[in-house]
Amino acid sequence: MPLTMSDIGKESLIKKIGGNDKTKHFLESMGFITGSQVTIVSRNHGDVIVNVKDTRVALSRELANKIMV
Repeated sequence: MPLTMSDIGKESLIKKIGGNDKTKHFLESMGFITGSQVTIVSRNHGDVIVNVKDTRVALSRELANKIMV
């Protein structure tokens, strides 16, 4: 399921990163790597703030939907 459907506070394992090569590289440079743990901290109109590798990152709904957990 896409990251946007995960519950707030629930730790999830990243199973796949979708999108074109540029999008995948951008997400990987921020720490979103297959096999990493990610937790949604908060949600605002579909956009999310997540913890990944001890860092908080804000993602648009569009980017968060490309991360499968």
